[in-house]
Amino acid sequence: MNKQSRGFTLIELIVVILILGIIGAIAAPRFMDLTSNARAASLNGLRGAIQSATALANALQVAQKLTSNANVTIEGTGVIMKNRYPDGSNAGIQLAVRADSTAFLSAAAGGIVTWGAQGTTLGGTCSFTYTEATATQPPQIGAAVNATGCQ
Repeated sequence: MNKQSRGFTLIELIVVILILGIIGAIAAPRFMDLTSNARAASLNGLRGAIQSATALANALQVAQKLTSNANVTIEGTGVIMKNRYPDGSNAGIQLAVRADSTAFLSAAAGGIVTWGAQGTTLGGTCSFTYTEATATQPPQIGAAVNATGCQ
């Protein structure tokens, strides 16, 4: 009687499990840090959007020949200006940017707005600030966010 077996032997299954374990041990650390990289990348994208919004608001005010503290309208929304740039309040830069509140945290106080990614702490290493313009300086936007601070 000729028996033909179908399926895998125990040794073949053990080899496959070992190979998968080795691949998992090598690949898992590479994918574990994706959250902090994604948070940092989204904040740096928001930082670029803020730079663009300040330039746009400034250009609108200059093009319309308005005084340095006259408000501008960006896509139907009134934005409060200070020294030719959006001020550091909820009615200034935050309206000019219109950042997604489900993705970003923000707080405004004393002409400074702090932005951070959801799931992090504002003011920590995974955030940056916008300081409104003065009579002699344009607005100051904090440095780019590093992924190591967004854990």
